[in-house]
Amino acid sequence: MNAVLIVDKPAGFTSHDVVARVRRILKERSVGHLGTLDPMATGVLPLVIGNMTRLAQFYLKSEKTYEGVIRFGFATDTYDAEGEPASAPQQPALTLEEVRELATKFTGVIEQMPPPYSAKKVGGVPAYKLARKKQEVALKPVQVEIKDFTILSIEDGCASFRARVASGTYMRSVAHDMGQLAGCGAHLQSLRRTAVAEFALEDAHTLQHLEIAANNLRSDNESGDNPSQVNSEEAPQISGTLVDIFIHPRKLLPSLPAVTASDEMVSRIRHGRPVNLPELSRAREVKVFSGQRDLIAICARVAGSLFHPRIVLL
Repeated sequence: MNAVLIVDKPAGFTSHDVVARVRRILKERSVGHLGTLDPMATGVLPLVIGNMTRLAQFYLKSEKTYEGVIRFGFATDTYDAEGEPASAPQQPALTLEEVRELATKFTGVIEQMPPPYSAKKVGGVPAYKLARKKQEVALKPVQVEIKDFTILSIEDGCASFRARVASGTYMRSVAHDMGQLAGCGAHLQSLRRTAVAEFALEDAHTLQHLEIAANNLRSDNESGDNPSQVNSEEAPQISGTLVDIFIHPRKLLPSLPAVTASDEMVSRIRHGRPVNLPELSRAREVKVFSGQRDLIAICARVAGSLFHPRIVLL
């Protein structure tokens, strides 16, 4: 099974929990994700399955979009609502204009200190493991980019926001640092990821939806019938099977031009041999398909119209 699936991650699940659950549902060992979400966070979690895990290298620096709420009044040790209070509670009287002014200091390329409870490595050990043991976490600031940071509203010290950021940016740190500047402490109360690269919430499916679709496929394989509808007292009625919820391969990596290979080209690519693509001679990399749905390779230009397979997905 080779596919890309977008899960709407529920709160309380780690990204690894979701991967493990999908492995069980699909009975497929080769499953990975394209960017960790904190357990508290919800939303877009892209998963690559089977040979599609080889595409992960193209998403290492993917842009991400979030919506969330920052609560002013006290900081926490994790920088979010799941942590223990790290400062005395206050009753801030911040106005929308004041919070928006604070937000301007976190727009653009900035230096950011990662949270102590994060996956950043300290001497080869994830920082969160040291933090849980109450050991010193000596992290260093890193350069990140916040491309857009809009404060939408504020009520009772809780500021709703929308943000578009480069890979590696921690919105928890943004919340914490804004609280420091405001002099009242703050933490991230909630976070929902609405997009990663070309994937958005409208592409996402719940784990429940995935399980129903997988059961549809198994039922059809056993009976030989057309895709059926599964009824459940605890779940909505969902028709179709996995092909209906997997991302169509033609939508992947939209910045790369696509070409449909002939049988001879497919044979050459299968064996790692270069192919001539005169119509795409100016492109640096291309997606190669066999038919409409089968993405078989990403090829890189060697010279002129000659392209060599960079990764083969057959």
